[in-house]
Amino acid sequence: MSKKHDNFVRLAEPRVNKALDSIRIVGNLSNPTYYEYSADEVREILNALVSAVNDVKRQFSLNGQGSKKTFQFSSTNLGDSISEQ
Repeated sequence: MSKKHDNFVRLAEPRVNKALDSIRIVGNLSNPTYYEYSADEVREILNALVSAVNDVKRQFSLNGQGSKKTFQFSSTNLGDSISEQ
């Protein structure tokens, strides 16, 4: 195998595992014993995660060209919290 492929495998495994762990941690926010949230807030989180995965897909199809995005709730949903059960 080439050095580039060896580097890819060496870096991909821990990075993907770190991303998967982070997604699992986001899932912990669904516990209504500890958190209150609205359906709109959940939708925003899920849309942000799906968008990030779609960006990664695009990067691989465009040979590494992508953009950095951050997540922030829209201001319209911050006052209307409900507990999802």
